[in-house]
Amino acid sequence: MVKRMNDFLAGLPMTIVAGAFLLLDLIPHLTGEFGERMEVWDFLPFDPAWVTIIISGLPLLYLAVWRMIYNRGISKISSALLICIAMFSAIAIGDLFAAGEVAFIMAIGALLQEATTNRAKKGLKELINLAPVTGRRLSDGREEIIPAGEIRKGDILRVLPGEKIPVDGQIISGETTVDQSVMTGESLPVDKNEGDAVFSGTLNCFGAVDMEATKVGEDSSLQKLIHMVQEAENKQAPMQRIADKCASYLVPVALLIAIGAYIGTGNIVTAVTVLVVFCPCALVLATPTAVMAAIGQAAKHGVIIKSGEALEKMGKVDTIAFDKTGTLTYGRLEVSDILTFDTDVSREELLFLAASAESKSEHPLGKAIVEYARGKGIMLSEAKSFKMTAGRGICAEIEGRRLYLGSEKFLAEYGVFADGAVQSALERFRMQGKASVLISDEERCIGVLALSDVLRPDVKDMAERLADMRTWTLLLTGDSKKAADYFAEQAGISEVRAELLPEEKVKNIEKLQEEGHKVCMIGDGVNDAPALKTADVSVAMGSMGSDIAVDAAEVALMSDNISQIPYLKWLSNTTVNTIKVSITLSMCINFAAILLSLMEVLNPTTGALVHNAGSCLVVLIAALLYDRKYR
Repeated sequence: MVKRMNDFLAGLPMTIVAGAFLLLDLIPHLTGEFGERMEVWDFLPFDPAWVTIIISGLPLLYLAVWRMIYNRGISKISSALLICIAMFSAIAIGDLFAAGEVAFIMAIGALLQEATTNRAKKGLKELINLAPVTGRRLSDGREEIIPAGEIRKGDILRVLPGEKIPVDGQIISGETTVDQSVMTGESLPVDKNEGDAVFSGTLNCFGAVDMEATKVGEDSSLQKLIHMVQEAENKQAPMQRIADKCASYLVPVALLIAIGAYIGTGNIVTAVTVLVVFCPCALVLATPTAVMAAIGQAAKHGVIIKSGEALEKMGKVDTIAFDKTGTLTYGRLEVSDILTFDTDVSREELLFLAASAESKSEHPLGKAIVEYARGKGIMLSEAKSFKMTAGRGICAEIEGRRLYLGSEKFLAEYGVFADGAVQSALERFRMQGKASVLISDEERCIGVLALSDVLRPDVKDMAERLADMRTWTLLLTGDSKKAADYFAEQAGISEVRAELLPEEKVKNIEKLQEEGHKVCMIGDGVNDAPALKTADVSVAMGSMGSDIAVDAAEVALMSDNISQIPYLKWLSNTTVNTIKVSITLSMCINFAAILLSLMEVLNPTTGALVHNAGSCLVVLIAALLYDRKYR
């Protein structure tokens, strides 16, 4: 009940009401200081400042008491406690305006802090939904569909095309192609044969396979992935207000100065004035206002920052780890090379033949070839006598010509063998991490199409800017070593660690942190979520990234413009510097006001006005960050 009432009073509508009544009380105080006092509140049975004190002061009192009860050690003494002391002291001598003013400024600070620290909801529920619900178990030659939770190690399971693999296991019969991007982030589907391992939650694209369950329940890869996200979430801690960090020292100092002022002058008003002007309202406002301005500026650049903590930490980052697929690359397959080994077949004709043959294929490589050809304006011919062998290739008749498309092994089954030129081309493409599709007729190999993910054009410039900022770059990917090395070289990434499962990415980040590095992780896929949560700062590719990655990260690049990473580091440094300047200025204003109070130049009312002016100046400096230009 008390908490609900506190939340209601601390909300924006009631804070606006508190501000209106404080403004109503300001007029007679101004006329009293600079002319004949105007009793505006004569029509009210009470001083309007009481409304502000009740609305803004009660949540402040609640916060001070709560911290005194639940905080440990010296942290029991907070900025809220100091302001409550000043508020009650002003009330005691009858200066209600001063009491209402310090409470209202703190209420504004609390609203700003809340606005800048709200975090996006986590996508853990979506991750859990990826877990298969059922499995198809073979028993005595019969198939039975059972809940995934009832599958035991050693069970023989059948997975049909289009079904998710229910648990980790090993293929004992059949061939297929598996989309395992959930686990590894790989853009290319992986061909699986007898003896190959498969993972829970991955998608069986084509042929039916029988598998033996090897890891079930909480031991399966997907469940471990879910568990890691949960654990990493618990490691996160919200950023504390800088004012609260200093309050443990400010409160006793303020009280000692106030007591000293009373003893020295014998004037209780002077002591109360010291408490009023010493209130760290400007200090409290500096941080959330600067953070809010920075977040607003970042939003203009298509960068969504979910917390002020991320801004603070990004400037300290000395190592940035990148996922490959969907982060450094677009995460889509595209024909990169067309080689013809027949002088009578041009590159355009080879593309026509390959795309026409693949027009009835559902394989991702085939679809990519067809899409590329149509993008080039090529009109395709109907594929006749179409036949697909899962995980190997296809055969089709195009305009009376029998064609075979697939791997080297697939063509060999039809008596077509790769010569030296073909072998050399395949090896070169493998070194570049590209997938190759051979095209042959019934006699010889006539050409090859290579497909690859597409590197973002601004990646190299981004890596160079980070190097200028003395920031080490690292590639953490589930892709093959050859593919990772090729793309890292093209992008200018300093170091490569490839063929990593999600838990291995986490271990790599934890090792770097143990070595004293501040690590930022940038990714886009479900598989990146644990690493994102483990890193000191996490950035997700927003518009194309998975919802889970975006929710797990503290920063989202909504435009998928990875060149914004250097800008993010600059913004972090600028924000921290602005906060430091604002805090320094606020402390100088406070100490100057204390001296004027001790000289009895200021009273609680004028002291509150000076204090308010200082707070406004600090807010203005922090707000100017919104229009600061990145160079």
